[in-house]
Amino acid sequence: MAKNLKLKLARVECDLTQGDLAEAVGVTRQTIGLIEAGKYNPSLSLCQSICRCLGKTLDQL
Repeated sequence: MAKNLKLKLARVECDLTQGDLAEAVGVTRQTIGLIEAGKYNPSLSLCQSICRCLGKTLDQL
């Protein structure tokens, strides 16, 4: 799996740490780290929560 650099870039643009994003969407920091590393495929509902938090669409991430 490829790294999810778009997610990481969007998170950094919003000045959020992995922990901040994780808390906002209700998961652990490790989960966000695994998603960014391409080692975990999040559910659609988690994807939507992340998108709302970052102000992005699924296509953008």
